Amino acid sequence: MKICVIGGGNIGTLCASELAAGGCEVAMYTSRPETWSRILRVYDADENLLLETDRVRATDDLAEAVSGATQIWITHPAFLFEALAKQLLPHVRAGQMLLVIPGSGGAEFSFQPLLEKGLILCGLQRVHCIARLKKKGESVYALGRKPSLALGAIPAGAAPLWAAEIARLLSIPCEALPNYLSVTLTPSNPILHTSRLYSMFRDYVPGMVWDHNIRFYEEWTDEASRIMLACDAELQALCELLPLDLQDVKSLRVHYESDTAEKMTAKIRGIRAFRGITSPMKQTEAGWIPDFESRYFTADFPFGLKIIRDIGSLAGVPMPNINCLWEWYEKTARLPGGASFQLREASVEALVRLYA
Repeated sequence: MKICVIGGGNIGTLCASELAAGGCEVAMYTSRPETWSRILRVYDADENLLLETDRVRATDDLAEAVSGATQIWITHPAFLFEALAKQLLPHVRAGQMLLVIPGSGGAEFSFQPLLEKGLILCGLQRVHCIARLKKKGESVYALGRKPSLALGAIPAGAAPLWAAEIARLLSIPCEALPNYLSVTLTPSNPILHTSRLYSMFRDYVPGMVWDHNIRFYEEWTDEASRIMLACDAELQALCELLPLDLQDVKSLRVHYESDTAEKMTAKIRGIRAFRGITSPMKQTEAGWIPDFESRYFTADFPFGLKIIRDIGSLAGVPMPNINCLWEWYEKTARLPGGASFQLREASVEALVRLYA
């Protein structure tokens, strides 16, 4: 079996390595294949070697990468989806499966031309493992595999087949979701990341600096938890109103087993796989400042939070906290000319038809 992995970052490198070690022929589509080692290695947090493989072939030729591939795994950030869809269109064929990891970010809208060509779109609610590059093109850390996964598909009826296939390839149980909207509305990056960023940088003005790069999770605050829980509650209100089965859009209260801000803070600070992860900041001569070019900003706000906001507006669900975060982003963090998600459906009925 040949699988094409698009994107040689943290999760793309891990996926390619694991798939190849499991016996698949893997083509890694990356802009700089000459920098990739013949052998890829995966390590755990204690520097123990988990696996190594020489079965991944890196290429910058997209046509070559997808030719003969039964599956195309996409690990690009959401703001690149639309451009990638245009690049893929001449080279793909009906029956191929696109797997987006994670599947949020409006993939079902960006990849619509490929769906019309007969491809199947699948998306995971969350990444199967937290990954961090050790050395780009050569090695990666696997910092905590999920005990289970959940997959949505368009068409929805394809989910059971492909959930079973992903479970086999990754050796992790994978649930088939009733619709792809259960993936799109998953509050992991769109609410967890944006709430934390807002709590850190809400008062930022040019000239303000920090004396260090803030640990994103280990220095998590009760304020971040309160904002996140308030946004999460608004999302749950939306899920209850929409005429689709969205019970698998788990509240962050449930996911992290924490029903108060204080419990949530303690939970997030204590997750071992989150240790050492810094914030989207960059160092200047004066000190550390927010890095608004980071995908935390360029993806999680305009192709994460905004999707929830737009669907909420379409459905008439009040979202004061989510709106507050979005308005702050537009005023403070949005880059000039930066792309943003635009909801194409004009009614709830049209939206529901998309996920049938």
